[in-house]
Amino acid sequence: MSADVTTDAPAGAGRRELTYAVLLSLVGAGLALWAATRTWSVELTVRPSPLPPERVARTGAALLPWLPALAVVGLAGGGAVLATRGRVRQLLGGLLTLLGLAVAIGGGYGLAAGFEGAVSRQWPVLCLVGGVLAGAGGLLTALRGRGWPAMGARYERPSRAAAVPPEAAAGPVTGRRTTQAWDALDRGEDPTVN
Repeated sequence: MSADVTTDAPAGAGRRELTYAVLLSLVGAGLALWAATRTWSVELTVRPSPLPPERVARTGAALLPWLPALAVVGLAGGGAVLATRGRVRQLLGGLLTLLGLAVAIGGGYGLAAGFEGAVSRQWPVLCLVGGVLAGAGGLLTALRGRGWPAMGARYERPSRAAAVPPEAAAGPVTGRRTTQAWDALDRGEDPTVN
């Protein structure tokens, strides 16, 4: 029983780390994407006396068009961590780290920039936090992702050699054909009984 506990503990820790990395990446990129679509600045242009001032609202995506694009790539990369393994997963983690860093820089720029009009600071802060979270998930993946469990073989496409057994390809097909089995089911017979 102690052998089972020692082999299960690293696998459980790997699954837990994988879950944390994916959640950090997805939550961070999603938060950054949401914050980038909020209004970051509002400009009021004064017009002649009877007309009210013209209000122009600008979102983070309008001010920094690359920001939501990077967040969407971060979302896709967070999901791709599950489908990759080994060295490819580590390279993906490095890419996610760079994407998270770029998103965080965009949020920091939104805080420091002197946009015209009334500026809202909470959305750039959330974008900055989202970028840091996504970058942390990518960094965790880059550093520890090689040893994490991968998707099972049941999700992989079988190779052509494994799809057709050599003895089936060489000789005639024996036993009931698929259509005969369906016909037997239609008649109410059990096709598994000879």
